[in-house]
Amino acid sequence: MEEIDLYLRKSIIVREGTEALTFLTQEERGREWAKRNDYTVRKVWKDNLSAWTDTKRPDFERALAALRRKAVPALWVYAVDRFDRKGAGSVIRILDAGARLIFDYERLDSADPRDRERIISDAERAKAASDLLSHRVRDTKQGQRRRGEWVGAAPYGLRKDKRGKLHHDKDWDNVIRIFSDVAEGYAPRAVARRLTDDKKLSPKGGQWGASTVRRIVYNPVYEGWQVVALSREYTWPVAYRDEKGDRLRVFADGVEPVPADLVAKARRVHAGHQRGALGPRIGKATHLLTDLLRCAGCGAKMPTSGRSYVCCGHAMGKVCPAPASAMRARIEDYVYTVWRDTVSGADVNDGDPLMLAVAERWAALTAPEETEAAHEALAVVKAAEAAVARLANDRASGIYDGAMGKHFPRLVAEAETALTEAQDRYSAFSGGAVDLTMFDDAALLQEAWEAADLPMRRDLLRVAIDKITVTQAARRGAPFDGDARCDIEWATPEEE
Repeated sequence: MEEIDLYLRKSIIVREGTEALTFLTQEERGREWAKRNDYTVRKVWKDNLSAWTDTKRPDFERALAALRRKAVPALWVYAVDRFDRKGAGSVIRILDAGARLIFDYERLDSADPRDRERIISDAERAKAASDLLSHRVRDTKQGQRRRGEWVGAAPYGLRKDKRGKLHHDKDWDNVIRIFSDVAEGYAPRAVARRLTDDKKLSPKGGQWGASTVRRIVYNPVYEGWQVVALSREYTWPVAYRDEKGDRLRVFADGVEPVPADLVAKARRVHAGHQRGALGPRIGKATHLLTDLLRCAGCGAKMPTSGRSYVCCGHAMGKVCPAPASAMRARIEDYVYTVWRDTVSGADVNDGDPLMLAVAERWAALTAPEETEAAHEALAVVKAAEAAVARLANDRASGIYDGAMGKHFPRLVAEAETALTEAQDRYSAFSGGAVDLTMFDDAALLQEAWEAADLPMRRDLLRVAIDKITVTQAARRGAPFDGDARCDIEWATPEEE
């Protein structure tokens, strides 16, 4: 008896409310088909995910991989729109490989030559429907953002009214407490521990974590601004900007955000640029290379233990094929010497990538407010560039064909004007000179190092170094050889 796999999919949020979309119903239908057609079900693949064209569906990819390597000759799917929304190409490759596809709802079977064309055309129609729905959803959310309406569930400490505006809720006092504690010098981990000890529930209803505290401190919504995630990969919220580069208020009239001076101080103290009332930030690293070092054996961080930096994974009892360790005094002296010679040897005036990165990071340390403004201005440029590109893509896809075409030149002109204004604004913020004199002279750099306290020395290293990978010594007790054991990853300038 031949084997067949079943692929089941339903969206995370099922708005249709029909039983046909549940995993159980789909699997029952698939097993009934297999029984009627003398097949044995080899594997059931399941994805509780959307079928948008940019969504990664692990089991779907595994099901297709099984067909390609001929581990199974056929795949049953409840319906064409459960399979994929990437168009005809995704099914043609499978059909041309000789695999059999069965779509139960449409009663299509690629083993029947007459169904092949229908399967291909239905796949293309599913993609078109997906693209149109995605465009409508995106436009709807964009319109809400432009009107200053909050999109999605309200953030922690806030509630949303019927107009989409935000108000304080019962947890707002905890939000103010978080900002105040961080501004006083408490590290996010300490703040999280204090909130948990006081029986305050986190946004997810459980214990607090340091990352949740950090996200609140840096979330522009608590300043009253509309926010957006720049991409699926970069999910930290940033202030949303309209086409003119303006931020939009999302709080209801009369509702006050966290005071601006408290927000600014909390972020400066957390970044280590300013001391809170408690002095050095609780939980701040107390050794020069903490968080820079990585074990080459397993990639784990190398915190201190006694007089050495050691592989954290190995120290915690995890398997590491080549656990690295290095005497603090030896590796710290080596890293400082290489840092001093490399940085002072870079050409300040010749566009050396290392010096460009040093300039960016030194500016962020010495003038954080101006640097943040420059980053925000750059984000506006990218948004304006995307708006221009989106118009071109919409024109190419036919959105501006016919009667809509008369509006296209005006829309392009407006988008290009917004881009020019955004570029001018970024130039104004990013054009300030950064004094790099000491980085160009080894003697001055050494003087600055000797005069600096530990936090400043840590910052000085990190304006030029991203990571140091340390390999295991050749033998126990061998003299430390920094050149052989340390692979330094130098800083590079941010991409614009």
